[in-house]
Amino acid sequence: MIEPQYAFDRRQFLRVSAAGVVGASLPFVVRRGAAADTGSGRAKSVLLVLLSGGPSQLDTLDPKPDAPAEVRGEFSAIGTTVPGVKVCEHLPKLAQQMGRWSIVRSLAHREQNHLLATHVALTGRPTPLPRGASDLDRVETRNDFPNFAAALDFLRPSQGGIPTGVSLPNYLIEGPLTWPGQHAGFLGTRHDPWQIRRDPNDPNFKVDALSLQEGVTVPRLQSRRELLETFNGGNSPLAGSGRAASLGEQQQAAFSLLTSARMATAFELGQEPAAVRDRYGRNKFGQSLMLSRRLIEAGVPVVQATMGIVQTWDTHVDNWGKLKNTLLPQLDQGLTALMDDLAASGLLDQTLVVVMGEFGRTPKISTLPGEKIPGRDHWSAAYSALFAGAGVRGGQVIGQTDYKAAYPITTAWSPADICTTIYDALGVSPDAILKDPLDRPHHLLNGAVISPLYSGAST
Repeated sequence: MIEPQYAFDRRQFLRVSAAGVVGASLPFVVRRGAAADTGSGRAKSVLLVLLSGGPSQLDTLDPKPDAPAEVRGEFSAIGTTVPGVKVCEHLPKLAQQMGRWSIVRSLAHREQNHLLATHVALTGRPTPLPRGASDLDRVETRNDFPNFAAALDFLRPSQGGIPTGVSLPNYLIEGPLTWPGQHAGFLGTRHDPWQIRRDPNDPNFKVDALSLQEGVTVPRLQSRRELLETFNGGNSPLAGSGRAASLGEQQQAAFSLLTSARMATAFELGQEPAAVRDRYGRNKFGQSLMLSRRLIEAGVPVVQATMGIVQTWDTHVDNWGKLKNTLLPQLDQGLTALMDDLAASGLLDQTLVVVMGEFGRTPKISTLPGEKIPGRDHWSAAYSALFAGAGVRGGQVIGQTDYKAAYPITTAWSPADICTTIYDALGVSPDAILKDPLDRPHHLLNGAVISPLYSGAST
């Protein structure tokens, strides 16, 4: 039997989500009225902390302590420094920093598949499927819509050896499946974010792309570059071809990186005092957040830090054990150190920090066939995220869900709205247009700015 409250929430979700992910594929969408006080142009950088796999909203940022046991789960809720706002008991440091954060609890979209949901999360667009293909057939292609780091690079090409986007430390790939939404899609390889696939917690961590071979000096490298440019523009069979152009773009990016002192310095993690590294946590995620902060200090506009490997937060099995023993402690420690350092340096005023997964988890606890330890399955009808910095008003909760954290009962915000908010924070024009290889125009800002982040207005 469907409870009346549950049925009402589901109808409301379907209504409000129509202008989000579903409407995102249209050239124009009806946009909600935005408050006059928005984040336009406040951010010089954006740091996306991607919790791949989808963290449970009930067991992190939207606890329901009065829900039935089969919904509530094993964790208790604790108070924060903001009266009336509670989070999971295993986020005690976040609770003490709540004055810096806005929690958005009414995020929603329709994609229940990891690959499709990741594309939606990183591009604001639904993933088009080839005719006759199933959701499981869909992996990344060059027909994908570009993610926001790539789109920003198209609009504002990187300068001085500083890439527009850096993603670390994992590329989301598992066997034959590569998650869509991680690169520039139809804009081409020249706009791809730079991908770091090494563990910053490794004592031998270094980025080979920033190291010159022994005996090669910068002047000698420049001489080689001039020779290569002469070859590329001469009578070579490749000269003038699309392949040569693409190769030339990649060579240009490589030369810029090799001669960028700021980028090289950012990756010298040994410069950080041991006590600072300890504060972030001596693990892959904590050190990735520290490296992300160093990249922002170096001037990288968009940094993505992916916690763990593919689907780390995909807790179908042992949801509470994984969260309690590893995931939440690392998240709590790493974010606290990150926010402390950004605030102390003044960078928090110009850095938008977003912490989110591609969706949430089911309200009802379940046990997979053949398994003994319960967990939660995929759920995109309601999930939560954290926002801070660059004018975001801290100490508030935006949006509400029903008593199960199953559906929004207030305005639902979509991935298209998140991406639009990010672009708006970076000062991207609301009229910005991208053109695909068929010369079709696409309005980049296809959602609405999540204006309560800045105005504090109730939603």
